[in-house]
Amino acid sequence: MTSQLEHPVADEAPLSETLTDYDKRHLVTYLRLLDADQDGADWREATRLVLGRDPETAPDLCHRCWESHLARARWMTQTGYRDLLASGAADGGPG
Repeated sequence: MTSQLEHPVADEAPLSETLTDYDKRHLVTYLRLLDADQDGADWREATRLVLGRDPETAPDLCHRCWESHLARARWMTQTGYRDLLASGAADGGPG
């Protein structure tokens, strides 16, 4: 079973050194991937449930998709969150 995502994921997450609009749209996706990783979920299960892709039909593509989005999620926890906070402050929001 694949999930219906509000914002479908690209084949690979951005490789930008700064926060992108894609990142902002996929914050929940990143959090869900981090939770799945923390819980020890298999990449195929996370791909199916979080990314809405079927790893049985294109395992290599799906693995790269999962791997790049998980790496981007980790980047968000180490670096990207600063840009997120700064953009919230610039927009008059909290931060």
